[in-house]
Amino acid sequence: MATRREFVKASTAALCVAGMSRVATAASLKLPIGLQLYSVREMLPKDYAGTLKQIGGLGYKDVEAAGFYNHSPAEVKQAMSDAGLRLVSSHHNNADLHKNFDSILAFHKELGTEYVICSSTGPKNPTPPGEKTPEMTIDDWHWAADEFNKFGEKFSAAGIKFGYHNHVHEFDKIEGGVPFYEMLQHTNPKYVNFELDCGWAKVAGADPVEILRKHPTRIILLHVKDFIKPATPSTNPRDFKNTELGRGFIDYGPIFSEAAKAGHVKHIFVEQEGFDVPPLESLKIDADYIHNLER
Repeated sequence: MATRREFVKASTAALCVAGMSRVATAASLKLPIGLQLYSVREMLPKDYAGTLKQIGGLGYKDVEAAGFYNHSPAEVKQAMSDAGLRLVSSHHNNADLHKNFDSILAFHKELGTEYVICSSTGPKNPTPPGEKTPEMTIDDWHWAADEFNKFGEKFSAAGIKFGYHNHVHEFDKIEGGVPFYEMLQHTNPKYVNFELDCGWAKVAGADPVEILRKHPTRIILLHVKDFIKPATPSTNPRDFKNTELGRGFIDYGPIFSEAAKAGHVKHIFVEQEGFDVPPLESLKIDADYIHNLER
């Protein structure tokens, strides 16, 4: 019995040490909890300032915009200040950047945004209205990389960092290449950074830890989200159900640990794209998960 007790005691101690080690390693990232405001896209148009105050009350400190709902830079700054939030980043899609680049740059320069991120891209030749957008070719991805270099240089001159945010198709194999890695290779590190959406990367079968390990200086922002795997193995992203952090199949402990080792990740943003419970309840679960990893 003494041997059994010693074994149980030693095993319990080992598990505690392992758990403490994981939390301690993750804690070295030491970043404020951020939220991509796409998560509250249905609430913001109804009550912009009030929604931001509720977000601040959940423990979020940084936010990333996905639209400003006709508010001026002055109004946005006041609402963020009243909510105790810092707006550090903003998403714009490829079409918006090409069509409204100068106004986007001026808006964010006045707002004092640190990062502008291209949220998605498309083929070089626009698709006529009513027609289905074709799959991008490697040439399309190379064209996008060249465009990002131009955008990034202009943003850099204004003191703003530019980057690109992935979804799933960036990890498809196309004509012997993988778009995500083609983009890394064909963009200028001086002007183009990357916001790694860890959730979509995992759904695509990629490994965020390995990406951070191999490209430590290029990944400066992280999106964190979780998914429940389909009952039947699938490669279709629509078969993966969005859920709160810690309730799906993605363990962010190793990802945060690798990000801490890389030393270049500046912000993490929770993004909740779907809800089974009220949005604010869902976002509180997410915030608590990040807090427990970071404490």
